[in-house]
Amino acid sequence: MSFTAKDVAALRASTGAGMMDCKKALEATGGDIEDAKQWLREKGIAKSAERSDRENTQGCVALAVVGGVTAVVQLKCETDFVASSDGFKGLAQKMAETVAAKGTDAVAEHDAEFEDKKLTLKENIQLGRVVRYESAAGNVVDHYLHVQGGRGVNAVLVEIAGGSIDLAHDVAVHVGFAKPQYLRREDVPADVVEKERATLETLSRNEGKPEAALPKIVEGRINGFFREICLLEQPYVKDEKQSIKQYLGAATLVRFDQIMIG
Repeated sequence: MSFTAKDVAALRASTGAGMMDCKKALEATGGDIEDAKQWLREKGIAKSAERSDRENTQGCVALAVVGGVTAVVQLKCETDFVASSDGFKGLAQKMAETVAAKGTDAVAEHDAEFEDKKLTLKENIQLGRVVRYESAAGNVVDHYLHVQGGRGVNAVLVEIAGGSIDLAHDVAVHVGFAKPQYLRREDVPADVVEKERATLETLSRNEGKPEAALPKIVEGRINGFFREICLLEQPYVKDEKQSIKQYLGAATLVRFDQIMIG
């Protein structure tokens, strides 16, 4: 009996097993869905579905540079023990190297090993963010990776136009510690700004600030809000007398990404 991609998808949906395992099960059972379910159960594979809703706030981030292209892969799990294991970190590193060399979709080349890790380690293991930076002509890319307990936990990628590698690295280190959420204030969603504005207005009023002075007070506090969450407006961690925008000088910060565990 033959089977189709839809059969593989249906088996995966009903068992929670990985795509490659579902394909193997259908091959082993001649395409019979029910027999394939039993095959997966006997192999202990279907049980992995029971772990899919367990919290997985641990893991690692792996960074790789191949041919001038930088990639980061975030792999999630449940415990420090698994996150620090050589097999888990090794898989994340291989994924990052493949992504850097071939593109983000190439992470799928490791599906079989990924599914095997879910079974052997018996945890809710998931692929998190996959980020790849190939700089535009004339731009520079650099990175920062914070390692804790032998595993990467905080990775930053930065691309700059009109600046040096050293400048990009300095900004990447800043991002690693300051954790901005947006590049510039124009990137902050309007609903987020309005919610914060309303909160600050209520807070100021509850503090007994004069009603006539509220608009100016709230505006000042909103500017402080932007300085906390927008990279270009944050005080540079090594010299808080200047903002990141000022530190960049004539250079332009094109983009940044921060990928963390936890």
